[in-house]
Amino acid sequence: MNASRASTPDLQTVRMALKLASRAPSVHNTQPWHWVFDGAQLQLRSDTDRLLQSADPLGRQLVISCGAVLDHARLAFLSMAWFAEVTRLPDPGLPGLLATLEFRPWFGALNTTATRVRAIHRRHTDRLPMMTPDNWHDVLSAVRELARPHHVAVDEIADSSRPRLAAATAHATALRRYDMEYQTELHWWAGHSDVQEGIPAAALVSDAEAARVDVGRTFPSAPYSTRRDDLEDKARLVVLSTLGDTPAQWLHAGEALSEVLLECTARGLATCALTHITELGASRSVISDLIPHLDFPQVIVRIGIAPEDTESAPTPRPLDEVLEVRSS
Repeated sequence: MNASRASTPDLQTVRMALKLASRAPSVHNTQPWHWVFDGAQLQLRSDTDRLLQSADPLGRQLVISCGAVLDHARLAFLSMAWFAEVTRLPDPGLPGLLATLEFRPWFGALNTTATRVRAIHRRHTDRLPMMTPDNWHDVLSAVRELARPHHVAVDEIADSSRPRLAAATAHATALRRYDMEYQTELHWWAGHSDVQEGIPAAALVSDAEAARVDVGRTFPSAPYSTRRDDLEDKARLVVLSTLGDTPAQWLHAGEALSEVLLECTARGLATCALTHITELGASRSVISDLIPHLDFPQVIVRIGIAPEDTESAPTPRPLDEVLEVRSS
């Protein structure tokens, strides 16, 4: 084995790491990523066939989703004793090439990283009402520190501002109600039961359950049920925002989102990431008015306590669909 190969994980390790990373969250569970491994370098590319043409015509949510899988992959490799040096958007002439990863052996301590890696298996989106999280100030401080290296701000929406955000959510839903292209796209990706993509039927909520969550995305309704029927949503709401609104900053926002979700999961909290409120300019402007600086809102995250486990089975795409192996 030559020196360059000795300093690069083998294909089996790459497959193991990316299989774990594929559990990353993505808009509508589209999983819009494509990996290319040549034996020395790993590339992350966007899969534009999975772009939501109506909801996400600029690809902002697609890139955020790819940022989340990038961070999941970095953590997975670290847990396997490989440090991944990430170069983001390395070639302006190839906008679909989002990142390259080059490796070196890692012999350092994992410290708190290990808890976030373990959380990858448990993290899932919870759309039901939640209870207020314990030790909230500690949680908020921790996720802010994790987002800081990505130049992503994490701001809490004050309780006094919550009705305004809920109104913006309802307004965004109303504007989309008779947009047939949007609704067709939404229904295509929601409610799947027999494929490993899209939002599985088990992850949807009924109208009665959705009515008790004031800030949430409207999906096709699940059959009638009243899970957590004694709860009105008390989840905390945080906004992840960036100084600008470029693909590089979208990618960083996705990486920060990954860190926030995994840290909360490691602490035993439930989460739900929301990007629909930032799809339209009007609702995005409302969020901008609710945070203490002039950043660009990218994602809202609900964080709380789930009184019981509602985890559904993971639905990652088969690895051979997202990983391409090339000869160096």
